[in-house]
Amino acid sequence: MRVVCGVCGAVNRVPEARASEDPKCGKCSRSLLPGKPVELNESNFDGFVSGGDLPVMVDFWAEWCAPCRVVAPVIEQVAGEMSTTLLIGKVDTDHHQRLAGRFGIRGIPTLIVFKGGVEVDRVSGAMDLGSLRRWVSRHAAPA
Repeated sequence: MRVVCGVCGAVNRVPEARASEDPKCGKCSRSLLPGKPVELNESNFDGFVSGGDLPVMVDFWAEWCAPCRVVAPVIEQVAGEMSTTLLIGKVDTDHHQRLAGRFGIRGIPTLIVFKGGVEVDRVSGAMDLGSLRRWVSRHAAPA
């Protein structure tokens, strides 16, 4: 499978059978499946959500948003649990307003799942751990 490095943006090929072995980027040597959300911005967003084979969930959030702060640890936990089947990115809507506008973000947190760079699902509002697991599991790649 192809996996985009969240640090340098390089596209790497990783055998699916070795995804659980903490594969490293061939360009920058960082972990390709770090088990935590990747900070996204205008320059790395498109490559990250469309360059690899894994689905990507993007959390559109802001620091001042109380529900965003509540759901952040839940998203971190899901990122760790599903690191080999789903990548997670975060977009700070205050700092990246063009991205928020591009996707019609009207309320935060808004979570969008992309497959091959195409939006396949979205939900707005904070979710508990069980609800988030169920929602993203519908879209995660087979383990």
